[in-house]
Amino acid sequence: MPSAHPTAIIHSGARLADDVTVGPYTVIGEHVVVGAGTRIDGHVIIEGRTTIGHNCRIFPFCSIGQPPQDLKYDGEPTRLVVGDHNVFREYVTLNLGTASGGGATTIGDHNFLMAYVHVAHDCHIGHHAVLANAATLAGHVSIGDWAIVGGLVGVHQFVRIGPHAMIGGSSGLGQDVPPYLIAAGRPATLYGPNAIGLKRRGFTNEQVQTLKQVYQMLFRSKLKRKEAIKAVTEKWGGHPEVMALVQFIEQSERGVCRPNRQTSPTA
Repeated sequence: MPSAHPTAIIHSGARLADDVTVGPYTVIGEHVVVGAGTRIDGHVIIEGRTTIGHNCRIFPFCSIGQPPQDLKYDGEPTRLVVGDHNVFREYVTLNLGTASGGGATTIGDHNFLMAYVHVAHDCHIGHHAVLANAATLAGHVSIGDWAIVGGLVGVHQFVRIGPHAMIGGSSGLGQDVPPYLIAAGRPATLYGPNAIGLKRRGFTNEQVQTLKQVYQMLFRSKLKRKEAIKAVTEKWGGHPEVMALVQFIEQSERGVCRPNRQTSPTA
């Protein structure tokens, strides 16, 4: 049986693994499923059709699985799906999806969401992402694996942040940030490849140097975007990381952040 504080309120329909622990004054709703090894501290509310994976840690005052902040929502049975080994610090808020947005908000594995992070309806976060204090995602935002979002960052709805990208603190994102790149500012602009982060993730010096050259051709050459993409593909088409970046740009619907014009072209 789960270990729950006497003051916790757990609906009889909720399904908690035997070794789940629940702190004081926590409320868990009827349709909630919690996997083995997860620890839920006090004063947490988990409602809705929410599934939480194994070995997660949920700190006090989190609000998880509440209805989306969308005026079109009318009580549809939408979901929140959370993977394994995630950490949600104090006051994190995670909303259900909407029927028009695919029906689910999803969070992968091994993510670290610091205090006051908000994940709105129909957002999708991959694996190993870090969202610092008070990062705020509007609806339909997607964040790739190993991305880092700084504190107090605001992300507009439908914006995509690619894998291994890094967003500087207090930034405002209204357009997509491609994989491997750094963006910062209000509005956010690009500052080149996330070289230090990539090396920490095991990318070789050769790969990082290639991405720097690709960045220069895509964002700082005099070529038009389609011409630059064609040139990059012809020269580095055999590099999977380069093609992932190119594909991300080609699939962008909101457009991609522009480069910061004050940085050196050789940075």
